[in-house]
Parts: sequence; C-alpha cells; structure tokens
Amino acid sequence: MTLESREVDAIMGICSMAMRHVLAELGAAYERQAGQPVDIVSVGGIDAARRVGNGEAFDFVVLADDAIERLASAGCVDPKSRTDLARSAVAIAVAAGAKRPDVSSESALRDAVLRARSIGYSTGPSGAHIVRLFERWGIAETIASRVVQAPPGIPVGTLVAQGDVELGFQQLSELMHLPGIEVIGLLPAEIQVATVFSAAVCTASKSRAAAKALLSFLASPEADAAKRHHGMEPV
Repeated sequence: MTLESREVDAIMGICSMAMRHVLAELGAAYERQAGQPVDIVSVGGIDAARRVGNGEAFDFVVLADDAIERLASAGCVDPKSRTDLARSAVAIAVAAGAKRPDVSSESALRDAVLRARSIGYSTGPSGAHIVRLFERWGIAETIASRVVQAPPGIPVGTLVAQGDVELGFQQLSELMHLPGIEVIGLLPAEIQVATVFSAAVCTASKSRAAAKALLSFLASPEADAAKRHHGMEPV
C-alpha cells in the first residue's frame, strides 16, 4: 500500500524488501485479530532508512538490526522499543532450468563463482557479506567485471530470471517467492551469516502505543509459522 492510501487510523510502517512477504501476511493477520488497520511500504533497506531518517510519518520501521541501531543513535526511533523479529540466511539462486553448480562447500562455491558468467548480490547485509567473502577468497579483482549489484529495491532474483545474472546471492526470503529462478541452496555453514531483522517505533509516530502493540504481536509465538513459511527463523 502507499502513503496515499493510508487510512486515518492505520498504523503506518516501512520495511526492507527482505521482510515484505512475512509482514504482509502478519499485518493482515493482526488487522483481522485486533481490528487495527496496518499499512506497510516495502522498499530497499537503504531507502527505508533514509526515509525514516528524514522524518517521514511512519509509526514503525523493520530493518536489519544494524540499521535500526543507527536510526536509534540518530534519534529517529525509540531505542527502548527495539524488537528483534526474525533471522534470515543467505541463499544462492540460478535461472529456472539452468545447470545447478555444486555449492555444497566453501571450496565448491568459490569454484562456482569463478566459473560463473556473472554474479549478482544486493545492496543489503547479504551483499556486504558476499563482497567480504570474495575479498577473503582473493578473487575480487578477478571477477570484478562480472559482478552485478542489484539496485536498491530490485531483488537479485529478478536479474537472475532476466538472464542478467547467472549466479545470484541474497536473503532466502527475497529469493524463494520469485518466478523464473531456482534456489539451489544456502551458503555453506562455514561461511553462512544470519541477518537479524528488528523493528522499532519511529519518533515521528503519533500512534506509539498502537505501534508497540503491533510489534509485540510480530514478536509473539503466533507469528512464528509465518516467518518460517517465508524462509526466516523466529528470534
């Protein structure tokens, strides 16, 4: 939903793309349960943080925990309201029907990256981890001309489905619902990184009590099944 469609009594939130599916499901469930309308805008994490930082009239924000910490330090969210919601792992995808490279170990994945025609990653936490991984492997310069960073708000899987990227890396929750691609596995355990997504009430909110009640629901056991359904683990 958009700002223009906001109802007067709705709780208005903004989140990164990784959380859009789970929050859409849980927001609808909360609306049915509590009778409280919930509107959530899903954009790239960088844009979401910028908009909250600029003081847009959101009641709550859901982002990677380090982004929430920065917003709290800047006085843009209430640090006492911070609520950890879910943990997400990084996955690997290829186009539907494409050859599935071996990604079962760190060495196998490194070889797959070196052989790939093009490699895609995001501007979010998973992308930062992948960049560090390429540097640690000593291949960053070798593959530099074949690396594609998806623009904020554009899933890496979209580039994979379009044929712009052969091997894509992003949060599992962002890849698993996209048509035209196949998730071939998670990063091997020895190089996996889990991003914790957290929520907080914005200081610009005029409905803080209602926003806090929603965050309590999002962190409750009632929300666990939806999180797992969308590729995340409850915290």
